[in-house]
Amino acid sequence: MDIFDALTLIGGLCLFLFGMNVMGEALERRAGNSLQTILGKLTTSKLMGLFTGLAVTAVIQSSSATTVMVVGFVNSGLMNLSQAINVIMGANIGTTVTAWILSLGGIEGSNLFVQLLKPMSFTPVLALVGVIFYMFCKSNKKKDTGMILLGFAVLMFGMDIMTEAVSGLKDETWFQQLFMMFENPVLAMLAGAILTAIIQSSSASVGILQALSATGAVSLGAAIPIIMGQNIGTCITAIMSSFGTNKNARRTALVHLSFNVIGTCVWLTLFCILKAVLGGTENTFSSLIAIPANQANIAIAHSAFNIACTILLLPMSKLLEKIAYILVPEDKQPEKIEELDERLLATPSVALERARTLTVDMADCAAKAIEQSLGCLSVFDKTKSTSIREYEDKTDHYEDVLGTYLVKLSANRVSDNDSAEAAMLLKVIGDFERIADHATSILCASEELNEKNLKFSDPAQKELSVLREAVNEIMALACNAFVNYDLEAAAKVEPLEQIIDRIKEQLRMRHVVRLQQGACSIEAGFVWADLLTDLGRVSDHCSNIAGCVMDMKEHNMNIHESLRMMKSESASFKALYKEYSAKYLDRV
Repeated sequence: MDIFDALTLIGGLCLFLFGMNVMGEALERRAGNSLQTILGKLTTSKLMGLFTGLAVTAVIQSSSATTVMVVGFVNSGLMNLSQAINVIMGANIGTTVTAWILSLGGIEGSNLFVQLLKPMSFTPVLALVGVIFYMFCKSNKKKDTGMILLGFAVLMFGMDIMTEAVSGLKDETWFQQLFMMFENPVLAMLAGAILTAIIQSSSASVGILQALSATGAVSLGAAIPIIMGQNIGTCITAIMSSFGTNKNARRTALVHLSFNVIGTCVWLTLFCILKAVLGGTENTFSSLIAIPANQANIAIAHSAFNIACTILLLPMSKLLEKIAYILVPEDKQPEKIEELDERLLATPSVALERARTLTVDMADCAAKAIEQSLGCLSVFDKTKSTSIREYEDKTDHYEDVLGTYLVKLSANRVSDNDSAEAAMLLKVIGDFERIADHATSILCASEELNEKNLKFSDPAQKELSVLREAVNEIMALACNAFVNYDLEAAAKVEPLEQIIDRIKEQLRMRHVVRLQQGACSIEAGFVWADLLTDLGRVSDHCSNIAGCVMDMKEHNMNIHESLRMMKSESASFKALYKEYSAKYLDRV
């Protein structure tokens, strides 16, 4: 092997790692909605968690990415430690899919069908299709599909280049002696762990081992401990991602490490004992570990080891949890939950789902603030004033963290649907924050009435009661439309908003008449005018929210256009308008 072979090997390795990274990222984006669905089915069931981890990792082709995602979930309070343990075990099995894909390159045979199964036979076609999709399609979904195909093609070309570059090593004495050293299982395990920790991917390091197996110098007995070490080395990514997280997130990373260390120690010890006892005699075990490793039996060994570790430790998941609590002990201070963990930004669809969950909480705060502030207009309650201001502070906080997070998320490469939803969330958080501000303004009006002992006339109080009912209903409709993507509720908002505008104008004119007749004081009149303005603006923001929901459904994101179109649909709009007119407008 000369300097040019070494350069070729480095080039092949770079292509292999680059292709794996590109394919993994594109798979994450393309499978965004699927990831939400899979992760949404998480339960406390061990098997459900196990299969969830397996499925997610098989989709995104990286146990490291899945584990980092899980650390982010635990840090955000989306998942508890018990659930995380089961998912991590499943991720270890799911990552073996990559080795099976790479093992296709080792298929031998002159049969046409067998030749077609070899990746290098169909990879050029996939690369061509990938380039066409990526360069000529406008849809982000198709571009991502193109990147998946291109990533896979580059990965397989890199694998083929590595295999060709190392083929000459089989005649090199130093290379044979190197792998003779790896006949020592402990050294082989350490080598696998160090290599994987450096490149931070067990799938990639297994691929490198599969490429080296083409030399024929790697025995199965040396490959098995290397594979065991690779499972330990891949934990470095999760450990690094846990820096700066809460205690449960750090425990999750340590569970990943302890799972692989315990599994490796148990099965490596058994392997060493069998090798010491049976290795010097003629038997099935000694014959098996002496055969040259190839891409297929490395894939088998990789899967078998991870399945064996899971079978061993799945019943003892509580033990892993106890070990994590020993290594990261509890303290008396309450644990801080990270509302929006930036680690989730690596998986935009999951990050977006978390942002939406927090926006739902924000909507609930705004709705409660409005409900309580309207209640204070009829019966002033000092205890509610504290609660309303707390809700308003929460919505301010949510707007800050969600706005920052969604802008960072939008800077990533996201799918068309995710981009539209992120834009919708950025719009509605402003509306919910302003609704909470108006709730505080309404509270200030009721406090002023109470402190100055001001009262509205009986007709004014009856009119205000009707307007309060209408505002409560439009707020409930807007929240229901957003939280549940309820288009029927969203369609009811705009007709009611039009009725509220008419009520507001009527009440404003009647107030002027009462002022002229001396039936209302000037000071109470100022409060009345402020209330009408705040209530009208609450209904306007509800209209914006409903418009966003309808736009999201139509992938339009042009609220004014949606509302204009809705008004032009005279049959449904006029029927609702008439219904709300009878319910509210005719009563004032």
